[in-house]
Amino acid sequence: MAIMRCIRLEPNRSMTVDEFRAWLRTYDDNHDGRISQEELKEALHGLKIWFGRWKAQKAMASVDSNRSGAIDNATEMEKLVKFAQKHLHFKIYASE
Repeated sequence: MAIMRCIRLEPNRSMTVDEFRAWLRTYDDNHDGRISQEELKEALHGLKIWFGRWKAQKAMASVDSNRSGAIDNATEMEKLVKFAQKHLHFKIYASE
């Protein structure tokens, strides 16, 4: 059964931080409020980004400061936004 994601995102599209967070939440399959490495990988694969597993591993190593295995606080989410801007070339700007 296919699961349809309700927020469509294109890698070259500009978005706000809130839109980025909302898009990521659609991949929080277990609804625990945290984004695991596997969920991040699925999000990247959903955008047809090459090497999604590897990029998810790199992102998690870079942003998971408490080593919980998930992005689970505001500081880590801010780091993920910066990682996505720098390494994944997402165009994310501050929410107004």
